Amino acid sequence: MTTNESLPSLLEHVQANGRVCPLPDHWQRIWEMLPDRRQVGAGYDPPPPLILGGWSYSSNLDKILRLRTHIEWAAGHGVLDTVGAALRALAENEWHHLRD
Repeated sequence: MTTNESLPSLLEHVQANGRVCPLPDHWQRIWEMLPDRRQVGAGYDPPPPLILGGWSYSSNLDKILRLRTHIEWAAGHGVLDTVGAALRALAENEWHHLRD
């Protein structure tokens, strides 16, 4: 299968314009696209998005790194094109930004 999305390009896109991560509802949908998610102890691999209680108690850097983990998972599990298309389709107002 030929992929059109590249990991460096997508990582650059998600951080452009001071973006941090998708807003919670959108981020949850992105995470649900990731294949092979599994419960490990009390958590999940890959870990879920920092939403609900995690939103308020995590820094922008925490959110950036968690989104990066999700994107890298997508790349490693053959769904970078699908996840990339979903992230690129988000409107600017569907992202949390550094200035927010």
